[in-house]
Amino acid sequence: MSELSEETSWNLADIWELVAEVAPDRPAQVCGDRRITWSDFDRRADALAADLLDVGISHQGKLAVYLTNGPEYLESYAAAFKIAAVPVNVNYRYGPVELEYLLDNADTEAAVFHARFAPTLEEVRGRLGRVRRWYVVSDGHPEPDWATSYDEVVARAVRRPDPDWRRSGDDLLLLYTGGTTGMPKGVMWRNDDLVRVLGGGGSPFVGLGPASGLREMSDRLKGGSGLITTMPACPLMHGTGQFSAFITMILGGCVVTLPGSRFDAEELWSAVEGRRVNTVAIVGDAFARPMLEALEANPGRWDLTSLILINSSGVMWSEEVKHGLSKHLPSVVLFDSLGSSEAVGMGASMSAGASSAKTAEFALGAGARVVDESDRDVEAGSGEVGVIALPGHIPVGYYKDAEKSSRTFRTIDGVRYTIPGDCATVDADGSIRLLGRGSVVINTGGEKVYPEEVEEVIKKLPQVADAVCVGVPDERFGERVCALVELTADEQLSEEEVIRAVRGELAVYKAPRLVVFVDSIGRSPAGKVDYPGLKKLASAVTG
Repeated sequence: MSELSEETSWNLADIWELVAEVAPDRPAQVCGDRRITWSDFDRRADALAADLLDVGISHQGKLAVYLTNGPEYLESYAAAFKIAAVPVNVNYRYGPVELEYLLDNADTEAAVFHARFAPTLEEVRGRLGRVRRWYVVSDGHPEPDWATSYDEVVARAVRRPDPDWRRSGDDLLLLYTGGTTGMPKGVMWRNDDLVRVLGGGGSPFVGLGPASGLREMSDRLKGGSGLITTMPACPLMHGTGQFSAFITMILGGCVVTLPGSRFDAEELWSAVEGRRVNTVAIVGDAFARPMLEALEANPGRWDLTSLILINSSGVMWSEEVKHGLSKHLPSVVLFDSLGSSEAVGMGASMSAGASSAKTAEFALGAGARVVDESDRDVEAGSGEVGVIALPGHIPVGYYKDAEKSSRTFRTIDGVRYTIPGDCATVDADGSIRLLGRGSVVINTGGEKVYPEEVEEVIKKLPQVADAVCVGVPDERFGERVCALVELTADEQLSEEEVIRAVRGELAVYKAPRLVVFVDSIGRSPAGKVDYPGLKKLASAVTG
């Protein structure tokens, strides 16, 4: 651990080693029946870090983490940070082409993976010559002979590794995001910027402001201030789950993960009760809706009095579902954070009790602006559509992609902003109304239709489990709005009823002209939508 002094630059390894020193016996990770203390967490990360150095990983070399949720995920990140290597998230639903692209694009030098993913890796690893070591995590599936046992490595007793270089606040984390179009791109976050944007050792939900340095952080840990238990219900490979876990770990708290690889709302509520979880991180209705359904089907089954916060980010969280959850959890704050891999804290919306914030309505984050194509501020109440620009602690850019970086990270009036492409209008009172990512906008007859705005109307219908809108080719209008609709079990709905519902709330041109009923929208474990894939499906079905 670095010397306790008033730091001017944060590094996550320094913070987590401090927690292990001050509070060694506190739980750091819990998954099912597994309980790992902060001392154990630190020791296991040291062992992995030492092995990475032994095989020759370089300064800022990349460690790919190809895992579902569990203690090994955050241990791997800690090991990388300890030796100033760069952890890289891997979407475990990727096929061979996407997986090879990501691992090659990231210049991967080592990788940690669950045994179940070995067959996919087998197809591509021969073309990934930079990788020095493959670490396999046991999960009941056959373990390949070309991989090194993760469990054996982290069980070793080693001294804290001491590389030839020093760690710093400039050390990177790579957060790969598939977004809605194109191949994955790696968002480069500096440790210092990431710690600061995640609260700097504080959190308003536990009544703590940012810490001034490691000394103050140590005093807080000794006093037991701010300790929370958090459950990332969404995958740790997703920024929402990963950053929620980081906030808790910076505070010296405990991260609880579910042992199953598929989301189960009843399992979640049982873990909240059994582990006295304080905060849960989700990604919109893909998680919140089944959570509400479980509460509706099992009234009074769980003691959820430990819960103080449910935090969502990444996709829209509907007013209807928020209201339903608040009826069951009247004292729990529902925090809807407008953000992305490139921009943390663009806006926020809070609900509690009988007060449920409307879908897609947010208060802008500190310094954020909505700007037009000329980088001028959109006038409040004008109805003009702009994009959200966020200053402050933001990423360095996209890894090895200067062109995309220059489009997303721009300087306006002498201030550097991140502008991922989230379109919004500004109401007269200054609040913003999110319309969706501009890359999936539908242009029909010269009018722009933002899919998420239409989707939220359709999802209000009681027969609808999920919905996505895409544009399909049209000779006259360029594109037509097509709604893909997933119904709840045993429900029926006509195309006319869907169209009529949208026309009842939005302009006629925004209503779908075509409706395709599907068995499943096929959202990712992180709640994301494959817009290009669904657009191809809709085009094929509609001709």
